[in-house]
Amino acid sequence: MQSHVTQALDSWYGAWKLHERTAQGAFTAAFPALDTTDPRCRCYGPTLRWVTPGEGQGKVCLDDHGRATIEFENVPKTAVGAAMTECWGADWFDEGHGGFAEAEPGSYTYEDETSYAEYEFDVRGDGTVTFGISYVKVDDIVVMLDALERALAGQRP
Repeated sequence: MQSHVTQALDSWYGAWKLHERTAQGAFTAAFPALDTTDPRCRCYGPTLRWVTPGEGQGKVCLDDHGRATIEFENVPKTAVGAAMTECWGADWFDEGHGGFAEAEPGSYTYEDETSYAEYEFDVRGDGTVTFGISYVKVDDIVVMLDALERALAGQRP
């Protein structure tokens, strides 16, 4: 490869690594329980994980296309409901006018054919939600993380 092309590609790699680090910084600013950890998930990008008793667990990752994904388990339904209503309003996913805070147990999904984003929510009878939001822009995940963190904080003693 020509030296100027190698140099340009090296610059791109450097910018990409900076992009990954700043995305991680935005994720952890919005949801402080996230911690950098290994191994990386199937996205092959940076992966942040969290476990908080009574609030759930999960991960946030950035794939090699710059798309973000969150997969959270056993998060209190009231917190997910508040965050989802703030971010997207109620009934986007056919969960009813009360949003996820009042949703009946079951699975709720949405696939955005324009962006290829995927949203899947499993509302459980025990008052928790397991959900994944995949292949979305970093800023969309940061907004959701921030709304969820504030909702969870409002439920803490």
